[in-house]
Amino acid sequence: MGESIDLAHLQQWVGRQTVREDEIGAFPLRALKATLESPQVGDGEPGDPLPPLWHWLYFLPLDPQSSLGPDGHAERGGFLPPVPLPRRMWAGGRFGFMSPLRVGERVSRTSTVWSVKAKEGRSGPLVFVTVRHQFHAGDTVHLWEEHDIVYRGAPAPDEPKPAPLRPGEGAFRRVMVPDDVLLFRYSALTFNGHRIHYDRRYATSVEGYPGLVVHGPLIATLLLDLVGREMPDRHVSAYSFRALRPTFDGAPFSLHGTLDEGGSAVRLWACDADGCQTMEATASLRPAGEAS
Repeated sequence: MGESIDLAHLQQWVGRQTVREDEIGAFPLRALKATLESPQVGDGEPGDPLPPLWHWLYFLPLDPQSSLGPDGHAERGGFLPPVPLPRRMWAGGRFGFMSPLRVGERVSRTSTVWSVKAKEGRSGPLVFVTVRHQFHAGDTVHLWEEHDIVYRGAPAPDEPKPAPLRPGEGAFRRVMVPDDVLLFRYSALTFNGHRIHYDRRYATSVEGYPGLVVHGPLIATLLLDLVGREMPDRHVSAYSFRALRPTFDGAPFSLHGTLDEGGSAVRLWACDADGCQTMEATASLRPAGEAS
């Protein structure tokens, strides 16, 4: 893995745990509903359920400004291990939804560093950190989440790019244009200081991207938002997604979904303006009102 990656040291962070409480307020829900223009989402009245993945609007990091690193994230070495690689992105995640969080509810989130793994990629060393979250009110567990973060080195001029997948169109689809206002609003709602999403000079000159990077969680949320639009009478009981390649602002991207033959799951994917797949996902479904 190279002398710069001391995996044994980084794995000392496995098992670290932190607990945070938050109240499910109405404003974040209303603000994201306006941003995504989601007609199927409630207006944030007390007791209204949060759609799947909208818990990302809560339990936000409140790191002091002086503790932020050059990329806009908090300096490493606190709860997360100090991986000595400059670029980090949300690689994917897995979720179990037992019951929805509701507006006005007081909820606790227990977060645990689940694993730290390293491997050699096409462009050099990669480190994957998985954090597991459990959300509960009293003795009731509402949902769990496993969050995968990938760390990688600085881009090289001759960095190889994976061959693109072109899966075509799904049974239903939606086209989005990710302008810098959309990315700014989502960064603000999630208190995400990562500069690749709003600082064009940093994204292009320092990290070597061709434009602003569309948040992986935003695309994952939009894929489930598509399910809610197309099948409002179904509930999502489980979800997984994996980011395959970045999506950049300035060009439309498309969201696709196809229901499986049994009707119990939907395959989802996102494509960039060239039709190349950028994310793959699967949602398990159950009828509205059916117990999980």
